[in-house]
Amino acid sequence: MNLTGIRSLDDIEVEGKTVFVRVDFNVPLDGKTITDDARIRAALPTITALRDAGAVVVLASHMGRPKGKVDPALSLEPAAARLAELLESDVLFTDDCVGDGVKKVIKDANAGDVILLENLRFRDAEKANDPLFAKALASLADVYVNDAFGTSHRKHASTYGMVEHFDDDQVAMGYLVRRELEFLSPLLYQPKSPYVAIMGGAKVSDKIKVIENLLGRVDHLLIGGAMAYTFLAAQDVPVGTSLVERDKVQLARTLLDRAAQANTTIVLPIDHGVAPSFESAERTNTEGTAIPDGYMALDIGPKTVISFSNIIAEASTVIWNGPVGLFEREPFHVGTFAIANAVADNKNALSVVGGGDSAAAILAAGRAEDVSHVSTGGGASLTFLEGVDLPGIAALRAGHRFD
Repeated sequence: MNLTGIRSLDDIEVEGKTVFVRVDFNVPLDGKTITDDARIRAALPTITALRDAGAVVVLASHMGRPKGKVDPALSLEPAAARLAELLESDVLFTDDCVGDGVKKVIKDANAGDVILLENLRFRDAEKANDPLFAKALASLADVYVNDAFGTSHRKHASTYGMVEHFDDDQVAMGYLVRRELEFLSPLLYQPKSPYVAIMGGAKVSDKIKVIENLLGRVDHLLIGGAMAYTFLAAQDVPVGTSLVERDKVQLARTLLDRAAQANTTIVLPIDHGVAPSFESAERTNTEGTAIPDGYMALDIGPKTVISFSNIIAEASTVIWNGPVGLFEREPFHVGTFAIANAVADNKNALSVVGGGDSAAAILAAGRAEDVSHVSTGGGASLTFLEGVDLPGIAALRAGHRFD
């Protein structure tokens, strides 16, 4: 997307001001225990820079899907406690995200203080982008910073609606958002060839627009996961009881034809790890592409691993979005972990792993530190790769007009 007119944190004056930072602290919880604090740690550079510059830092985020009602199980209080540990400093936590009590906490704060507001989605007005709620959020601060890339594809009050209440020189993207855009932009604009995209996951329908936008840009599109079996069915390959989107088979044929016309090679699995059922832990590898009756494919096979890995090894640019098998469960994690290793082993390529399950997969494989970038935004990353302006980023552009 066009970043012209969008300020970064270094371009705005924050000393002595109250800065509202939309962060993404939607972290996984086991009761009150955070099981993965990566999203909190990813926001630390922006928070630390604002504190060092003498700002009062007001953080806001959502957590889960409370459907507009207060749900103690989805409180951000554990996030506040973990952030305090990471900062080695107190973090003030409010029991709401707007109102007189919140305003008093902010008014009484000193430069360098950090305040985390309670879950924005405890109010329906957040997802509805309610103008009065957006105005109430904006009244809490002098400056607005978006550092929540993972929610920037949504037109919510905290990511979109409240921005119009600040002057152009009072809004900016944080360091996390800037880093995301710096790594994702080359995937669409003048990528180095050979360019390889690896697409996995369950459904073709989830990735249609991304695939369409990448045709002609990528040299090789490697397709794994359950979505591969819709493409194989489109080629009349027997797929057994594998998951197939029957209403998308004709679309898969169309995409295969369009890829050929665009000089993009679509590479599908040539063997598979199969089992009698989804619940089974008994894996068998097929000899070839066909899947026997009574079996479903739950992973790519060893021949496909070699085929995919050889293509990845020659790449100068790699984007990976979606696991190529049921990686959460042995013995069907083998293919996905092999892809993680292949991407990580190519030290000469710009390698970007999309958010969501593929980010979880490369973390589980222990190779997250060996790729160029692991995105924090699953849906936002996909929307970006579709070639669509992210509303939460576009709203930061000087002169932007809101609808």
